[in-house]
Order: sequence, then C-alpha cells, then structure tokens
Amino acid sequence: MDFSRLTAYLDYLNKLNVPGCDLAVYRGHELIYRHQAGYRDVARTAPVQGDEAYFLYSSTKVFTSCAAMQLIEQGKLGLDDPVSAYLPAYAHLTVKDGDAVRPAKTVMTVRHLMSMQSGLNYETETPAIEKVMKDNNQRATTRQIAEAKAEAPLEFDPGTDFQYSFSHDVLAAVIEAVSGQRFSAYLKEHIWEPLHIHGMAMRMNDELRKHLCALYFYDPETYSLKERTQEEIEERFNPEFESGGGGLIGGVADYIRFADALACGGQGKDGAHILSPEMIQLWSANQLGPKGRRSFDGWHRVGYSYALGVRTRVNDRIGGPGALGEFGWDGAAGSWVMIDPSNRLSAFFGMHVLNYGYNYDVIHPTLRGLIYEGL
Repeated sequence: MDFSRLTAYLDYLNKLNVPGCDLAVYRGHELIYRHQAGYRDVARTAPVQGDEAYFLYSSTKVFTSCAAMQLIEQGKLGLDDPVSAYLPAYAHLTVKDGDAVRPAKTVMTVRHLMSMQSGLNYETETPAIEKVMKDNNQRATTRQIAEAKAEAPLEFDPGTDFQYSFSHDVLAAVIEAVSGQRFSAYLKEHIWEPLHIHGMAMRMNDELRKHLCALYFYDPETYSLKERTQEEIEERFNPEFESGGGGLIGGVADYIRFADALACGGQGKDGAHILSPEMIQLWSANQLGPKGRRSFDGWHRVGYSYALGVRTRVNDRIGGPGALGEFGWDGAAGSWVMIDPSNRLSAFFGMHVLNYGYNYDVIHPTLRGLIYEGL
C-alpha cells in the first residue's frame, strides 16, 4: 500500500479553505491509514491531534438508519409499515396541489422515510411546530415535533419522488415509539456500547466542548471563512429534541469503529453484532425509480443513487475509482463516511466548514479515489 498521494492531498487542503481535517481508513478491523492536517483552533496555533469533536450534522443519518434496520431485523418494525402505526398524526396527510391542498393518495411508510421519498420538506418553522414548542416552554420532545410536522402539507405523494428532508428526524421518533427508549438511549445501548463508542452525544457536554474543533462558515462571495461564535456553535433546536437527521457530535476514532463494523458484515472487532450482512445488503440497495433518480442526480453524487438513508454506488464506470455497493453519507460541515462491504473497507473524514459545496463535488470523491489508488 502507498498512501503518499492521499497524505499530500490532505496536507494541501489547508490551501482550499479547510483549516483542519482528519481521515481514518480501516480494512478488516485494522487501521491501515490515519492522517491529520491543519489546525483545530481559529488562531491556527494548535495542530489537529485526532481527538477532536465535530458536529456530524447529516452523517448522523447513517446511525439513524442503522438503528431502524436493527429493529427491522428483529421483526419489531416493517419497511412497509405505515408511519401512522407508530405516529398516529401521520394517518391523514395532505399534499400540495398547485395553490390547493388535497388528501394524500398514498400512505407514507417507513421505507418512504428512510429513502427520502416521504414528501416531507426540511421546513421546521411551521405553525404547528412553533405551537408545540411554545406549549412546551421551548422543550418539545422528538416525538412531539415529529407529529407536529405531519400537520403541514407534503410536497408530493409519498413514494413518487425523492426530496431530502426532515424524514430521518421523523424516523428517530418512530424508533422511539417502537423501542420505548429515548433515541440517544437506543443508540447508546444498541450501537455505541457494543462497539466501545464512548465519545458521542446528542448535545454538548464539558468533555466534547474541551475537544471541539473550531467551526467555520464559508462565504462564497469573498472566498473566505468566518468563525462561528460559541453561541452559534451550541445553538440547538431545543434541549429535548434529538435530531435523527443531524444531531450527533463526535470524533473520527469513534465514527470509524461504527463504519468498520458495517464494512465487516455488521460485526465489531471483538465480535459484537450490530447488523447481519443480509440487512446491510438490503439497507444499501437502491430505492429510487427513474423520477427519484433524476431528483437525486441534482445532488451531484456521480455514480450513486439513494438507498435506505444512505447513498449507494450503482455505477463504477463513472465518478472515479470505487466499488459497487459502497455506501455512506456526509454532513453539512464536511464530514464523510465510506463503507465498502465487498472489500471490508471503511473510511471516515472529519472537518468543520459549513456552506462549502466543494466538499461534496471535489474533496470527498478525491479522497475516495486516492484511498482505492493507495490500496
């Protein structure tokens, strides 16, 4: 193996508005590559050390969809179960139809939530959500907010198109209803503890704050970075809401343990069972028809389609080096996970710059290509 070009690229990212980053690559439960570059602080005096904490944003969705797949494997949840079986507010949904609103023609299912075909959008300032927040002193629960979301009309009939949305936040509420546990408590018992993941959380704490990497916002007009203030960094939806779509905070060393287990047949290094190979195959199978694929193509994940909460590689002849069936997702501040069961290969990349589309279009595909090239 020769990862010299990968290392050179990570070091070069500092010149491309990436103040600091960290990449870990595992194959068959063994760390085969780890490199940090840049700085963890705004003053750029403290180098990235590998123990940094990052807001994972939408990289949270891989944990959320894994939790749902566990419940499906156990027979406690069905992919094609109506969402209303667990969240009654979803029994009578409406859909936008021009300037009018009509009853939905199809029933929203768990599959629709997981594959972003629910018809939901990402609007969280709806009258119903604002009301449930006010009625609960700005401390509405995950389930209360998810059910309030059902009062707004959908963008399309469930199952007829793809739209990235609040779906996985609703899925977290379904997981709570099925398991009888708070969402973070479910993750801790069924994923984190079996894999010896001890540094992840749904909200800031003193330990995470001590290790938090400086967070930036990229301004495309000035090609510059603006530091996020402490108040902006710690701003959460509310203390009781646990976002299945983007709430986790954690580090590279913890996330890669999770990715490695999934790449190795759903088992951790010490044999802990997270998910069966058959369920991983189902999880990463394409869920989009032609219309949904056209909508997903707008996300510029070349060679990919969307599965049950993750991108999935469906064409290895375009988009650069890689393997069919490789899956994962990314986050708003640039984090990225790659899981390749066919090669028992996984990678996780941590960085902390918001509003930087170059991540998805260039940096992540380049990292993937250099990993396979190095092998």
